[in-house]
Amino acid sequence: MGGKNLIKSNRKVILEGMRDGIPIGLGYLAVSFSLGIAAKTAGLNAFQSFLASLLCNASAGEYSGFTVIAADSSYFVIALATLVANARYLLMSCALSQRISKNTSIIHRLLLGFFVTDEFFGISISRSGKLNPFYTYGAILIGCPCWAFGSMLGTIAGNLLPLRIVSALSVALFGMFLAIIVPPSRKNKTLLGIVLVSFAASFAFAYIPVINQIDEGTRTIILTIVISAAAALLFPVKEEEENENVA
Repeated sequence: MGGKNLIKSNRKVILEGMRDGIPIGLGYLAVSFSLGIAAKTAGLNAFQSFLASLLCNASAGEYSGFTVIAADSSYFVIALATLVANARYLLMSCALSQRISKNTSIIHRLLLGFFVTDEFFGISISRSGKLNPFYTYGAILIGCPCWAFGSMLGTIAGNLLPLRIVSALSVALFGMFLAIIVPPSRKNKTLLGIVLVSFAASFAFAYIPVINQIDEGTRTIILTIVISAAAALLFPVKEEEENENVA
C-alpha cells in the first residue's frame, strides 16, 4: 500500500515539474536554435549538434566548446573550456544537495547534478521543504528535449539558409549573453566594471604580440580564470548581498 502511495505521489510531482518545465522548454527551444547556428559555423552536423546539446545542457558551456572547436583546438582545451564555463554549476549542485533528503540514492544525486542548469536549479531550489527529485525530472522531460531539438533545428536551418542570413542569426546568441549580463550590471557597478574589463582584455589579447599566437580557446580559459579570480579577491561578495540575491 505504501509503495502505491509513493508511486502516486511521485507521479503527481512529475506532472507538477512538467507543468513548470513548459515555459523553460519554450525558452530553451528559442535559445538553442541560435546555438545550433553556432554549431553549424563550427562545422558540426545536425546529429552532432543534437548530441552536444543532449549531453551539455548549458548555453555558455556549449558556446565555449563550439568556439574552441571552430579554432581547431585540442580535446583537452575543449574539455577545460567547458569545465571553466560551467564551473558555477558546481556551486548550484552543492546548494541543491542541501535541499534533498539524506536518504536520496546516489543515482538520483548523479542525475540531479548532471541536469543542473540555471533554470532547473531556480525552480527546484524554490520548492518548499525537501526536494523530491521527480519534480526536477518532470521539468527535465520537457526542457532537455527542447534544448537538443532546438540546436538540431538551428544547425539544419544553417545548412539550408543563405550565408548572410546565417551570419545574422548568429548574432542572436550574443544578444542572449547581453540579456544575461546587462540587468545585473545595471544594478551592480562593480560587476559592470568587471564586464567592461573582460571585453577590453579579450580585445587586447587578440592583438598583443605573442599572446595573439595562442589559440582562441586557450585565451578564453586564461581570461576567465584570471579575471574571475581577481574579481573574487578584490571584490568579495558579502553574505548579506548573497541573501538579497537569493531573495
